Formats: sequence, C-alpha cells, structure tokens
Amino acid sequence: VLPACLLLALLLLAPALPAQPERGLIINLEIGELCLQSAQCKSGCCHRANGLSLARCAPKAAEFQECSPKSIYGVYYKCPCERGLTCDADKTIVGSITNSDFGLCKDPQDSSRR
Repeated sequence: VLPACLLLALLLLAPALPAQPERGLIINLEIGELCLQSAQCKSGCCHRANGLSLARCAPKAAEFQECSPKSIYGVYYKCPCERGLTCDADKTIVGSITNSDFGLCKDPQDSSRR
C-alpha cells in the first residue's frame, strides 16, 4: 500500500514543482517591466528616470557607466554596478536621503586606473 500512496503523492505534486522558476506578477520580473522594489527584478535593479516616472526593471550598470551605491529604498535613478564592480561615488548624508549619490562603476582589481 505504501508504494501506491507514494506514487499517488508524486503524481499530485509533479505539476506544482516546475522545472524552471516561472516569471510572476510580483517577482522575477524581466527588464522593462514595472516594479516597486529592486528585489522584484531578475536584474536586481528597479530604475526610474525621474521622481514622476514609473519605475521599471533595468540592467545593472557596466564598467565606466554611472551608478548608485546600494540603497535602502530599492528604487534607483542610476542602477548599481554589475557583480564584481564597485560604485566609486562620494557618499553624503543628503545624497543618501535624496538618492543622488552617483558615481562610476569600476573594477576594484584593476589598479592601473586608480
């Protein structure tokens, strides 16, 4: 009886366990989709052009592109840097509050450009 119950349980649970994580309405959003927080985006950046625009998922900043340091707000005017890069920005209290501490993405391993 146990193998039959196990088989039945596997058959019932199989549709609930997709092979790949599916894109949802709230998380795993693609670039260009509307967002409220960077955690919703696959890229990790919820970007808005200005204070009146809608925020959309955007790619992270590449080397030598403008960037914002990681923020508690989760929405950026300039996206944070791609993995392995650091945002070389002057951090100020006012800039932290207004989300306007912008800098350039740099490779911390590349000492020739410092």
